[in-house]
Amino acid sequence: MASISSTPLLNSTSLSPLRFSGLSSPSPFAGSCRFLHRNLGSSLSPTVNRSGGAIMAAASMQGVVTEAMNLIQTTSPTWKSAVANNVLIFVLGSPLLVTGLSASGIAAAFLLGTLTWRAYGSAGFLLVAAYFVLGTAATKVKMSEKEAQGVAEKKKGRRGPRSVIGSSAAGCVCAFLSIYQVGGSAFSQLFRLGFVSSFCTKVSDTVSSEIGKAFGKTTYLATTFKIVPRGTEGAMSVEGTLAGLLASFFLASVGCFLGQITPPEAAVCVLASQIANLGESIIGASFQDKEGFKWLNNDVVNVINISLGSIVAILMQQFILQNWVK
Repeated sequence: MASISSTPLLNSTSLSPLRFSGLSSPSPFAGSCRFLHRNLGSSLSPTVNRSGGAIMAAASMQGVVTEAMNLIQTTSPTWKSAVANNVLIFVLGSPLLVTGLSASGIAAAFLLGTLTWRAYGSAGFLLVAAYFVLGTAATKVKMSEKEAQGVAEKKKGRRGPRSVIGSSAAGCVCAFLSIYQVGGSAFSQLFRLGFVSSFCTKVSDTVSSEIGKAFGKTTYLATTFKIVPRGTEGAMSVEGTLAGLLASFFLASVGCFLGQITPPEAAVCVLASQIANLGESIIGASFQDKEGFKWLNNDVVNVINISLGSIVAILMQQFILQNWVK
């Protein structure tokens, strides 16, 4: 991540009783302020005194900004740095966020982003950001046509907190386990793999569903291969399946590039995501909207889907990858 530097405008020791880290470096402007303070302090007019107060306020603000920059550059993520980074990024990225999330959805996403940054730093956050951008873009494809057919996401694809939580529950569990080092270092990479695989699974599911509804020519049930209308629970199409596979491959590559997983683990994430999505389609076709399973809504199915993606990836790493790749 690019380093952000800040040059202090004032020397806080001479103009303010507050001391902020990063404000001790001298500058020409700070030297001028010290000269002004030393030679004119007792004879300042009320107007100049007001100006001096403004300068002192600016110095304090500069200290706050510098402290925030220090938090952003923190090598080992902390809760403070995670919150500081998310505030900055969410403010700058608000125009994009409002296109894919409701107000309460943004609040839930902020909690997810804070947790992710605390667990995996900027690399983990960028992975989730890539998932959000790709999933939102796929949802917007042919939105008017999908709305006309009655298969579009509600509120033009702007998802709420239940959708955010349903899409990230498995990743949040992996993040918590990583933060509190459950199982020690031996399990840390497994939790990281489960985290990446959960979002590879979800982005594959979202893209395959949205592209399938937009471009799928023939849609069939995963259980009986019976041809059904677009948008039917548990339905699949060749176009959507291929798009979902590519989306999963892309996000796994991002995770590999960011150093979250190795290339063999990226392959595991892609394979696990496809197994999980097939399982979700079977569950949707067999039980969703059926008598006695009214509780099995999309959010519950999402949790099952991403949890399956995480678990399958971890099991594959332990019982297959670990024996093949030394």
